[in-house]
Amino acid sequence: MVMTLSQLVLRSMKKNIKHYYLYFFALIFSVTLYFSFITLQYNPSVENISGSIKIAASLKVAQYLLLFIVVFFVLYANHLFMRRRSKEIGLYQLIGMSKRLVTRLLALENVILWLGAIIIGVGVGFLTSRLFTMILLRILEKEALVSISFSIQALQMTLLVFAILLIVVLIQTSFMIRRTSLLSLFNASKATDTRVKRFSAFQMFLGFIGLVSIVYGYNLSTKLFEGNSASVNILFIRMMLILGTTIGGTFFLFRFSVSFLMNIIRKQKRGRLSIVDVLSLTPIMHRMKGNAKSLTLITVLSAIALAILSLSYISYYSAAASAQRSVPYDFILFNDQGQSFTERLSDEKIQYQQIDFSILAAQHDMSELLKNELPEGVMIDPKSTETIIMKHSEVQKIMTDFKLKDGEGYLVGYSGMLVEIMPFEVNKPVHIMTSAGDITVQIKKLEEKSLLSYKVTFSSPALVVTDELFNSLANDPAIQKQTVWTKQTGIDLVDRTKIKEVQSLYEETTNGGSFEFVNAEGAKEVVSLDSQESFRQSNLEVFGLVIFITGFLGLAFLMTTGSILYFKQMTEAEEERESYTVLRKIGFSKKDLMKGIYAKQFFNFGVPLVIGLAHSYFAVKSGWMFFGTELVAPLIITMSIYVVLYSAFAFLSVGYYRKVVNESL
Repeated sequence: MVMTLSQLVLRSMKKNIKHYYLYFFALIFSVTLYFSFITLQYNPSVENISGSIKIAASLKVAQYLLLFIVVFFVLYANHLFMRRRSKEIGLYQLIGMSKRLVTRLLALENVILWLGAIIIGVGVGFLTSRLFTMILLRILEKEALVSISFSIQALQMTLLVFAILLIVVLIQTSFMIRRTSLLSLFNASKATDTRVKRFSAFQMFLGFIGLVSIVYGYNLSTKLFEGNSASVNILFIRMMLILGTTIGGTFFLFRFSVSFLMNIIRKQKRGRLSIVDVLSLTPIMHRMKGNAKSLTLITVLSAIALAILSLSYISYYSAAASAQRSVPYDFILFNDQGQSFTERLSDEKIQYQQIDFSILAAQHDMSELLKNELPEGVMIDPKSTETIIMKHSEVQKIMTDFKLKDGEGYLVGYSGMLVEIMPFEVNKPVHIMTSAGDITVQIKKLEEKSLLSYKVTFSSPALVVTDELFNSLANDPAIQKQTVWTKQTGIDLVDRTKIKEVQSLYEETTNGGSFEFVNAEGAKEVVSLDSQESFRQSNLEVFGLVIFITGFLGLAFLMTTGSILYFKQMTEAEEERESYTVLRKIGFSKKDLMKGIYAKQFFNFGVPLVIGLAHSYFAVKSGWMFFGTELVAPLIITMSIYVVLYSAFAFLSVGYYRKVVNESL
């Protein structure tokens, strides 16, 4: 019977449905992700707010990052798919089909698969794009009616991208068939089964180096900002050293350390291997040489994705705390300006609490407070820095648990990255520079709580001194010249449900939060100040967009890496099917086989996950203070979600192994 090429394609696809559905899923998933993300950009609800917070530009950058992930995923999935069909391709050539005809056969199969995947993926992406749009608007706290809209532009871009990607896949397939010998095709599925008979001393040494490198990188990350006279260049070198040691150590760990440890465990058993050992220790050890690169790549990229996602969520999670630190009260007035605002509050019978602070500005020498010298390149001179001075009696209304004696003082608003860049010590002197000479104040306490607007302090700590010293400094000509803000009035609402109403009054009575002052040269200037809620909203718009983009890309990457591991385990399960049949025939039960499989899957999914979590933890721990004020809660939430989603692939893998074991006899 003579079959046409189209008939052969259909019969081949029908016979290989167990191979195709895996590849088909990868294609559908990629199309769905890309089309839904592009459709989101053209959603009217997103376009209506994109002008104010530049969403369009940010989403465009994320689009290219997502494209990179999709290309990587599809090409890798195609590589695994071709590897699983290597024997079939070899048989085609063995019965007389030319490489050109085999290439045409696979090309036609790919075109059919891709057309189906694009149709299904576009449909699913169209439905999920509304969900992603709702999530984005929810994160940004924007109220808008999200409608379902089909974007022709998104469809055109998706078709163009995947048409180009299909051409690349066809070239990849053709290159593989034309450059690969018939014998290698039959042995391709066993390429990773490199048996390790003995370990040399050099391999043992490399395995040890891998463990030491990771520990060294972790330890160095905890001391990233430590050291005397560390320059910016040295800081950069440290970062590169941390990156190099952790990545290199991870590869050596998978390539040498794991196999070495497994071999030691196996030798200690002196040939008395249980069924669990046979199905876990031995396969892991023998396949590790071929799997080391992929496991290293998955681990490192997972750690990077998780670290970026964690830092983004820290920024978003800390939006309210950051706003409170920068603008400590609901509304702030300066130099007795904005009295009409408080009058309107009284007229509207809106209850509020008023906190007044008298303030001065003076040059200080804080060099003796430093634990270490500042890194070179940091534009701060601790020997002459302008610092705000506050009166103790006014601050004591807020901080009632601390009293000052003559010659003593303390700093407020000392928190965040300032603690890392300028680590201070207590019981050390600060010298206030006056026209009559320096006045020394002994610092007794470092307080995180901020009391003044960042427009006054420029995010630096303020010095609290006794009333007697404050009144004396207020009469100093040099300090009078430097002081442009003499008073801050903080307004806290009793009922914060009226915040939007009061925000309108604030903007109306203060000309949008504008306050005048006379600078040191005698010229008038105007500064604009947001309310605490406006500042928080600005943070949410920036960090909310970042967390959405990183979350979406993180989800895409998680699904990609998890799917790759799942695909690899499915391939290994098919290759080990005959072994399961033999073990079943000699009397081992399904339960016995599954115990070994559980141990193997725990390693294949658990070890990359644990190492990736450790990498990301130390990466986040070294610099989280530059992104927000909260660490523990955002880190736990992010990692927990990542672990749950990642574990789903492990359960799917175990389920597939169980199916193979059930079918083995």
